[in-house]
Amino acid sequence: MYRVCFVCTGNICRSPMAESVFRAHVTAAGLDGLVEVDSAGTGGWHEGDGADPRTVAVLEAAGYEQGHRARQFRASWFAGLDLVIALDAGHLRDLRALAPTAGDAAKVRLLRSYDPAATAADTDVPDPYYGSLDGFEECLELVEAASPGLLDAVREAIKEHTA
Repeated sequence: MYRVCFVCTGNICRSPMAESVFRAHVTAAGLDGLVEVDSAGTGGWHEGDGADPRTVAVLEAAGYEQGHRARQFRASWFAGLDLVIALDAGHLRDLRALAPTAGDAAKVRLLRSYDPAATAADTDVPDPYYGSLDGFEECLELVEAASPGLLDAVREAIKEHTA
């Protein structure tokens, strides 16, 4: 099983959105038996809470399923993960600092690095939490734009792992 974990700050907006969207891509590609997708936050403020209602509304309007409960990312999880996807540069920095080994730190990547339209100066998925519903819709657009490239990378990693 190839394991991917999306990480944002509180695990109620961006990372659960990325988790839902990517899980749908994995299922559509017929890889749901080979890829496990989940999410977490760098902090534990919202542990046990569902996704932000605006995240739920945007996901449901776009046809995505979600049944999320927030949790905090733990350093011990690196051993069981193949890829840790940070939603912005701050998460990338925090996760790499938390990683117990250099190999674990190398598992951390920015989501937008899989979006061919993203520039080097535009790698973050902005935090929509303090804004309007438009920010959540933009977040969904950015997640959807990066998901095909991420799926291709995961597909390649699975081929290398099983070869």
